[in-house]
Amino acid sequence: MNSVYDFIVEPIGERYNNTTKVNDKELILNCNIESFKFINRLAKVIAVPKAYNTPIKKNDEIIIHHNVFRRYYDIKGKEKNSSKYFKDNLYFCQPDQVYLYKKNNKWQSFMDRCFVKPLLNNDHTSLEKEQKHIGILKYGNSSLKALEINPGDVVGFTPNSEWEFIIDNERLYCMKSNDIVIKYECKKDQTEYNPSWAKSS
Repeated sequence: MNSVYDFIVEPIGERYNNTTKVNDKELILNCNIESFKFINRLAKVIAVPKAYNTPIKKNDEIIIHHNVFRRYYDIKGKEKNSSKYFKDNLYFCQPDQVYLYKKNNKWQSFMDRCFVKPLLNNDHTSLEKEQKHIGILKYGNSSLKALEINPGDVVGFTPNSEWEFIIDNERLYCMKSNDIVIKYECKKDQTEYNPSWAKSS
């Protein structure tokens, strides 16, 4: 089975992450199929597009856009699969809907995407728990590397450019390379911010 322009993927686990374990109990977090926050974004590659050369191979794990597996209600109130649905448990996924792929058990960013870890707000007079528009680069890419911006650097990003992801129990922001607008040369005593709920997601 080959695809010309898109990846063919299947979800790893269920399409939705609607539950969590609290001690020996299972807690239901969401009952709304249209809520993007609880849609599974972890997928297995079944086929790669023939039109492109890509480092992603068959059977690789990838992180994708939430709309790939997302279900919705049509105008008559009938539950439908997303427009990316192919057959059985398989879906089409455009290259620009892929954000990370795993090689040698390590996540690598794909195309122009990068991921930033938010920082704890050290201003005790503020109600905000994290600093705005600043973080530590977690997963970079070749474009940022060419600008000498590497994982571990403290960077600033444009407002409203970030999308929240939970990757390996870490809350991260996904954005494009050109949304990284500042590299701070010296930012000492910074603490990564990871809310407790992210660790149990």
